[in-house]
Amino acid sequence: MSPDHPAPDQPMPDPPAPALQAPVPKPVLMVVDDDAEVLRAVSRDLRQRYAETYRIVRAGSGQEALNALEELKRRGDTVALLLSDQRMPHLNGVEFLTRASRLFPDARRALLTAYADTDAAIRAINESRVHYYLTKPWDPPQEELYPVIDDLLADWQGEYKPGYGGVKVVGDRWSPEAHGLRDFLARNGVPYTFYDLETQPEAATLRGDEPLPVVLFPGGERLGAPSIQALATQLGLGLSATRPFYDLAIVGAGPAGLAAAVYGASEGLQTVLIEQEAPGGQAGTSSRIENYLGFPAGLSGGDLARRGVAQAQKFGVELLSPRKVTALRLDGQYRYLQLAGGPEIGCHALVLATGVSWQTLPAEGADRFSGRGLYYGAARSEAVNCGDQEVYIVGAGNSAGQAAMYFSGYAVRVVMLIRGASVEAKMSQYLVEQLKQTPNIELRLGTEVLACHGEQHLERLTLQDRESGETQEVAANFLFCFIGAAPRTDWLAGLVARDAHGFVPTGDDLPKDTLQSWPLKRRPYPLETSVPGVFAVGDLRASSVKRVASAVGEGSVTVSFVHQHLASL
Repeated sequence: MSPDHPAPDQPMPDPPAPALQAPVPKPVLMVVDDDAEVLRAVSRDLRQRYAETYRIVRAGSGQEALNALEELKRRGDTVALLLSDQRMPHLNGVEFLTRASRLFPDARRALLTAYADTDAAIRAINESRVHYYLTKPWDPPQEELYPVIDDLLADWQGEYKPGYGGVKVVGDRWSPEAHGLRDFLARNGVPYTFYDLETQPEAATLRGDEPLPVVLFPGGERLGAPSIQALATQLGLGLSATRPFYDLAIVGAGPAGLAAAVYGASEGLQTVLIEQEAPGGQAGTSSRIENYLGFPAGLSGGDLARRGVAQAQKFGVELLSPRKVTALRLDGQYRYLQLAGGPEIGCHALVLATGVSWQTLPAEGADRFSGRGLYYGAARSEAVNCGDQEVYIVGAGNSAGQAAMYFSGYAVRVVMLIRGASVEAKMSQYLVEQLKQTPNIELRLGTEVLACHGEQHLERLTLQDRESGETQEVAANFLFCFIGAAPRTDWLAGLVARDAHGFVPTGDDLPKDTLQSWPLKRRPYPLETSVPGVFAVGDLRASSVKRVASAVGEGSVTVSFVHQHLASL
């Protein structure tokens, strides 16, 4: 297919007539293969299942497909999926998908390959950021083609933000309040469009008389400078419990909390899951997790959270988000959670899975620019603003490395500032290799941020070489920090034993004096805290392994101990 000679089965549409609220064109599924018979067969299979929601576009070569993508880009159309044959002359599948990713970086990319080419496909996943590969032929498509395409499209749809039909946010892009609203909407999977008063003329028309930022809803409702709670209420998110008492309550909906919820509910426990911000926790902000079992191309933290929430709700888990738990009360064998601005929720067993928060940057002036160019975590809602910028990242762990890889697809250059003398010390080797092979990523070892400067937003950084003491001032509008890890356990003080850093010890790791005052004849279960029936999993647990898979394992395993505790009541 090309712009001048469209494929006969799916012509390119003419640009729509101007309208104030033009319908959003269907996203495109593009299939590319130089074998005409295979191309027709794959296009037919895709049309049978996806034509109602997507436009199926085909091309007979990589160059023809690139020409079509450039035209789609010019028109402002959206591409959801690129499905390309591996062995094409002149421009093979991997080369095509690599070049296509620069035009549509958010599109899912998959290779069509023969069984003999699977090694090349796996290399493409590792080196060219291809999301998946399918071996030809398949028959019927219901068994091999559609499950893979469904999964890829579900991942894409989870991050797709259509321009019309969603929430509109009007404000200043350097406003911490506007950033907070956008980040909340993005992490909760709510489609929205942001209108910047500084750069978009239509923003002034939408603004109205309300205080900034202004949020406009599809039904015509408007909120001026809303709190997160007010925004969540207007969106109809789950804020109120349907029961006063549950078998199992879980605080924190990161990987550990979601796993505990899935296993608890699937085994018949009345389960409530309470999350302060958005499902996924700190892992939910990760741009790409590549060493999680079963996902060879990796998946984003948002994808993982979306899948986990869907699975939990499938089994009847009640999700309250965003709701903050402010206190724990013990009454015999019962545990009660006080919700901010709401009633108590009671339970027989409680799982603590609140995870950790990034520590603030210890640099002069940093507090002034939080949300104004300085962000904690990946803040993927800011990626679109980094197109012509240099991005600085502070940190040396996997989260920092994953963020660097993500922003390298948007920014001109990404500079990682690492205090230590080696990037390998705290980061997985596969990620280290990716960073070193990405041309627009620079690793600066032995470097830290001394000060942040600017007027209304971050404009410059003062960097210091830790060995020589020399300082350098650099221009910077975007700084993302991934340093330290502080557990969210202050609300447990005086009730649940914590170590000097606020982490919660469990099982045999409990202090000796705590074990001596343990009230039951049995010893604490391996993931049980100093309070019987209260368990701790994931990053907030002392001595835990700070990996997503480990958190999921702890969350699922703890349900077996919950059952044993409930059986003893």
